[in-house]
Amino acid sequence: MANISDVARTAGVSPATVSRVFNGGRVTAERAERVRKAAAELGFSPNRVARSLRMQRASVIGLLIPDIENPFFTSLARGVEDSAQRTNLSVVLCNTDEDVEKERRYLDIALAEQMAGVIVAAASRKRTDLSALTARGMPVVAVDRRPRAAAVDAVMVDNQHGGEDATAHLLERGYRRVACITGPAGASTSEDRLAGYRAAMHEAGVPDDWTRAHTRHADFRVDGGYAAMRELLALRTPPDAVFVANNLMTVGALQALREAGIEPPEFGVLSFGDVPWASLVRPPLTTVQLPSYDLGASAAALLQDRLAGSDKPLQTVVLRTVLQPRESTRGPDGAG
Repeated sequence: MANISDVARTAGVSPATVSRVFNGGRVTAERAERVRKAAAELGFSPNRVARSLRMQRASVIGLLIPDIENPFFTSLARGVEDSAQRTNLSVVLCNTDEDVEKERRYLDIALAEQMAGVIVAAASRKRTDLSALTARGMPVVAVDRRPRAAAVDAVMVDNQHGGEDATAHLLERGYRRVACITGPAGASTSEDRLAGYRAAMHEAGVPDDWTRAHTRHADFRVDGGYAAMRELLALRTPPDAVFVANNLMTVGALQALREAGIEPPEFGVLSFGDVPWASLVRPPLTTVQLPSYDLGASAAALLQDRLAGSDKPLQTVVLRTVLQPRESTRGPDGAG
């Protein structure tokens, strides 16, 4: 029995276009005619009862994020919801815990429940698989993290540029042994921020071997940042500053420094990702500010365009970061 993918191949269109033809979406007359002709040739007839159920669920989208406890993703989720509400879309929030298997189960649920679309911050650049959704014509938008093989719309942050700016700032302030605590090796944000750090260190003439020895991967959480900072402090040539690739790991790194009797700005600390309390701690924390709310709102807008019938080529929107200097990177001599 022919399915929607068979009709799409025969008509020379995407499965999403076939879905729109039979569900009342906006499609050009020429494409609609090709789809109907292909469907007739193949004996394909959409199930009216199933289509009715899909229409009932068409106002629900899924949002998959790695860690709801992280203020960055909380703000991103708010951006998605606020934007979705403007077109009467409801959002189902799924917390994947950076776990590819848990993420896969949520993606399966999105298909089984016939959600209108999905926004996903991928648990892994290499292992997250969105092909089952795209093969069924479900609109998908990657946000903050994009799986390497996924042909989907995306809204990203220029993480490499932000990491390079952050590291260059530490070097300009007089720190010479700048370490990096980044996230899991499989996450695109981890790799991109680490690439920025390495580029700035290389530009400053720091040997690549030293940079590799003073890099630690952690889990984007407080405990991971704490353990990584303790390891770095125990090195034969410990750092005099650290670039930490997310806000929660920065909390752990600060705890480890305090336990060791080390305080900024004598030891420079710079966090990728702002938090509401960054200007309240003593000394105030230098951060790379991320447009988290705008990421979510932009992702929802892209998804809404697809749900409205847009046949534009796949889009990637890239948002820039902003470095916010504060006292935690004033310089090892306090001079700034």
